[in-house]
Amino acid sequence: MMTRGQLAKGGKVGPGGQGMGKGGMKRHRKVAKDSVRGVTKGDIRRLARRGGVKRISAGVYDEVRAAMEDRLRLILKDCVIFLEHAKRKSKLARSVCFEVKKFANLL
Repeated sequence: MMTRGQLAKGGKVGPGGQGMGKGGMKRHRKVAKDSVRGVTKGDIRRLARRGGVKRISAGVYDEVRAAMEDRLRLILKDCVIFLEHAKRKSKLARSVCFEVKKFANLL
């Protein structure tokens, strides 16, 4: 049952406008974005400096992002296979570390 205040407002309460958290307008919308773009140009430059690179061509940044995405996709794919075999649903840090070590041995 609605109170007098809710009836005066047309039954709408709170920022969502529906009351009791059922649907309505949302304050913030989650924007789907390419998460590999989160690896900035500066991040790639720092990694290259650590590897001993002095100058970096402009086209290298997108190639590095693509290579990182491919490597991460392979690691996570193997990690999911490992989890399915162990009959678990949540990834543990040790399983991801195991996969990273396995891929590091391939280099």
